[in-house]
Amino acid sequence: MDYRPLANTSLNVSQLCLGTMTWGEQNSKADAFQQLDYATSHGVNFIDTAELYPVPPKANTYATTEIILGKWLNLHGHRSNLIIATKAAGPGDWVSYINETGPTLKHTDIMRAVEGSLKRLNTDYIDLYQIHWPARSTNFFGQLGYQFAEDSPDIASIEETLFALNSLVKSGKVRYIGVSNETPWGVSQYLQLADKHNWPRIVSIQNPYNLLNRTYEVGLAEFAQRESVGLLAYSPLAFGVLSGKYLYGAKPVGARLTLFSRFSRYNNHYAQQATEAYVQLAQQYGLDPAQMALAFVNSQPFTTSTIIGATTIDQLKTNIASRKITLPNEILDGIAQIHQQYSNPAP
Repeated sequence: MDYRPLANTSLNVSQLCLGTMTWGEQNSKADAFQQLDYATSHGVNFIDTAELYPVPPKANTYATTEIILGKWLNLHGHRSNLIIATKAAGPGDWVSYINETGPTLKHTDIMRAVEGSLKRLNTDYIDLYQIHWPARSTNFFGQLGYQFAEDSPDIASIEETLFALNSLVKSGKVRYIGVSNETPWGVSQYLQLADKHNWPRIVSIQNPYNLLNRTYEVGLAEFAQRESVGLLAYSPLAFGVLSGKYLYGAKPVGARLTLFSRFSRYNNHYAQQATEAYVQLAQQYGLDPAQMALAFVNSQPFTTSTIIGATTIDQLKTNIASRKITLPNEILDGIAQIHQQYSNPAP
């Protein structure tokens, strides 16, 4: 396993990060423990979760994933050898159950969120604490074509959220901070406000990045390299679509897109055509399509870590084995040609 520095921190994270959002929904506690045992035994030292998880989010499963991870940490005592990342949920009617008024990312809400995560994770500090999505009205979760809309007065400004994060770092409850599902403007605001007030700078951005969605390259990749805000790439397999298992109308038993029709982001007509082309390219060179897709994300100079998720241990083994793959120029040229024909078909 290769390890990479997490921006301007003392942490070196594994190039593959274990994602957890299926634990408590598609995966049981026993499944999660098996994944953790296997991943850590193969060099993964970075685990990402969120108070929101599992997904799809529901009131009756809220925070189950953190609870499962906390039980494993308590049982195994590996805390000091691992880098644990979690997230505070942003606002929205669909998460109004999280507290009496729903999350706002104001100071009091950040305090509530972090205390809950610390308790559930059975730890007294969080290595990387992230804002899961912006409070303001902007484009994220697959939305493109920004259209201005007035922000609700009930949500926090970036300055108030960053002030709260600053207090957590000062208290020692959080070591470093990051953002998720952010835009270039949002990243610039976090950096400018940190410099203005001498508050901690964000060290990471967790956004989607995969062969079907390379919009990160347009504006955020430059921030990653010029400002040391490393990408934690989520959905590197586009909800498993890039494995090819959903091609030609297939609905594998127990798979996410079979169970949850709401996840249609990577399953439109053009995304299916692009996926077919990528799968054929991988097969032409004797590669597993999922491993080719992961190796592409791993190889990007702005990627700090690639977040892999799995619902079976065999899937996890395949994903972790991608760390050994270096894509030759012939395959990279093929990927470039497909990308030119199907440019970001599933943003």
